[in-house]
Amino acid sequence: MTELVFNNDLIKKYDKSGPRYTSYPTAIQFTENFTEQSYLEQVKLSNQRNTPLSLYFHIPFCDTICFYCGCNKIVTKNRRHAEPYLAAVYKELALQGSLFKATRIVQQLHWGGGTPTFISHQQMTELMQQTRKHFTLLDDDSGEYSIELDPREVNKSSINLLRKLGFNRISLGVQDFNLQVQKAVNRIQSYQETRDVIVAARNNNFHSISLDLIYGLPFQTVESFSETVDRVLELEPDRLSVFNYAHLPEMFKTQRQINSKDLPSAESKLAILQQVTNKIIDAGYEFIGMDHFAKPTDELAIAQKERKLYRNFQGYSTHSDCDLIALGITSIGKIADSYSQNIKTIKEYTEVIEQGHLPVLRGVTLSEDDILRREVITQLICHFELCFQDIEKEFSIVFSDYFADEIIKLQEMQTDLLLEINDDKILVLPEGKLLIRNICMVFDIYLNKDEKQRFSKTI
Repeated sequence: MTELVFNNDLIKKYDKSGPRYTSYPTAIQFTENFTEQSYLEQVKLSNQRNTPLSLYFHIPFCDTICFYCGCNKIVTKNRRHAEPYLAAVYKELALQGSLFKATRIVQQLHWGGGTPTFISHQQMTELMQQTRKHFTLLDDDSGEYSIELDPREVNKSSINLLRKLGFNRISLGVQDFNLQVQKAVNRIQSYQETRDVIVAARNNNFHSISLDLIYGLPFQTVESFSETVDRVLELEPDRLSVFNYAHLPEMFKTQRQINSKDLPSAESKLAILQQVTNKIIDAGYEFIGMDHFAKPTDELAIAQKERKLYRNFQGYSTHSDCDLIALGITSIGKIADSYSQNIKTIKEYTEVIEQGHLPVLRGVTLSEDDILRREVITQLICHFELCFQDIEKEFSIVFSDYFADEIIKLQEMQTDLLLEINDDKILVLPEGKLLIRNICMVFDIYLNKDEKQRFSKTI
């Protein structure tokens, strides 16, 4: 059973904004000084290391707008808008494929969005064919090939096709089954629609089914969201994510459609989170970290037990050794010792690719200190434990000397029983697991330099 303790006083004390650490350094540190040439230099280093590959495709189109969404998306009813975009993606695939050794296997593949199933069955088939043309995919169903689905956009035949194309994991957005909440955020999605997709996926032997929920949406109450969670648990997903809605209308125009007066109070949000977390854990799920839960038999839970869990731009992952190639607008990749993001508009993206160039907009090359701190943060956020000897051996440092200032800053958290520090390690205690982002922030040298950076609240 997962050990997790809600301490409302401590949660209120540490309730401030902070990164989610899907990368370190975070995207705020990306600059346009990182160019196409910078990327090519990292590719050479990547090929020397010869690690497996991961591919991420951003399909930005959505049929309707969900008011809470902060993703990079294009809302349109015209399905033909996908045709020229996919043509550009195929050209980027060819450009990227020519850079990497053909012997490097693609262990992970993910289609995100937007709504990836916005594109037609024929386009899905062609996109996968083009991918196989330029990269070496696994054909024995051992890869981690996943796709984000909108249950309103798919049917049994869609699920059948996705399985034949090689996908073996799906992630479904649910958010909330309460109709009043759904109307307030412009996402009407029935329980039956969601259930039908899950049944079809199980009938096609998908390896893992993940459902996403959001707490903090308009009109949500402890009672109403509890009913949603009960219905979700009836569906027995392999993984569950319960995200905190961050209302930032000044950053995301679509959120201006939400009346802030209809949002639950901070106290109500915390009560919702506490009840939901207890329900999910009582149902037998393991708390993986932050907002993620998984059945004990799921790969994420197993990876955490075996200390092989990792974190990337899609969240928690099981393949830390993969270099991530990002394709499509706005997508972010990780190649060797760098992160980079693609151009953000389709027009500019297409123009650059037509000229035979990679659509690199910005990025960052990691310093030795960045790589060291990334490993520290990764160990804490994935395993709630950091063994000093492991870090010292890998990076040839004396931990207590290198991180002397950070250890002093952690003393207050130790006094508050969020964690325990001894001569050998940092151990995150049950009271500290919900506040793991706060603990990781102590090691973030960029955050310490600029406390004014804008992030979502840690709880």
